[in-house]
Amino acid sequence: MSEPIKLFQYNTLGALMAGLYDGSLTIAELLEHGDLGIGTLDSIDGELIVLDGKAYQAKSTDGNLQVVEVPGHVKVPYAAVVPHQAEVIFKQRFEMTDKELEERIESYYDGENLFRSIKIHGIFSRMHVRMIPKSTSDRKFAEVAISQPEYEAEEVTGTIVGIWTPEMFHGVSVAGYHLHFLSDDHSFGGHVMDFVIQEGIVEVGPVDQLDQRFPVQDRKYLFAKFNVDEMKEDIKKSE
Repeated sequence: MSEPIKLFQYNTLGALMAGLYDGSLTIAELLEHGDLGIGTLDSIDGELIVLDGKAYQAKSTDGNLQVVEVPGHVKVPYAAVVPHQAEVIFKQRFEMTDKELEERIESYYDGENLFRSIKIHGIFSRMHVRMIPKSTSDRKFAEVAISQPEYEAEEVTGTIVGIWTPEMFHGVSVAGYHLHFLSDDHSFGGHVMDFVIQEGIVEVGPVDQLDQRFPVQDRKYLFAKFNVDEMKEDIKKSE
């Protein structure tokens, strides 16, 4: 019998919404649990992209988009990774918007209450991304998100990675698609806002188990007060 495929998630998206931005898990520790995923860095400094077992940071510096590989000692406050194993693979042969492609992907789902890993490598007519700017915990995530820099690229080749989350887990993560992008030349990336794909290969992987870990040594997390309704509204605004 094969080993179950575990989605490893460190902390919750709701904790970020509440302003808990301090990194408390290293990239090296995170990569022990998966080779594909998403997240953010200490002090919510940009977007984390995990592809083929390596971690990259997309951030905006003085108005310029930068992508760098992240060393193992850097810490994250929130991330989700999985040992991606494609269960469904199909070639997208003609142009589609992100919403059209997402509908096609969902047509392969055998139910609505399981997580999935997503990997899409292709040529994109248009890729629109944003990235959360570095901040301190005195500002709520939704406030910081208002001033997120956004970038667009045309005729770019690269990979979308991410997780599809069932509605019942909204708050733990964001329900539906949470996708990040990295270009093949590592010059462009970030949190995916929307896109148009020309052609590409789409992979959908199963998730059998959720391994949810918490920052148990972080006193700010342990004693934080969460307003669940406000948290859900902030996630909606931010995403």
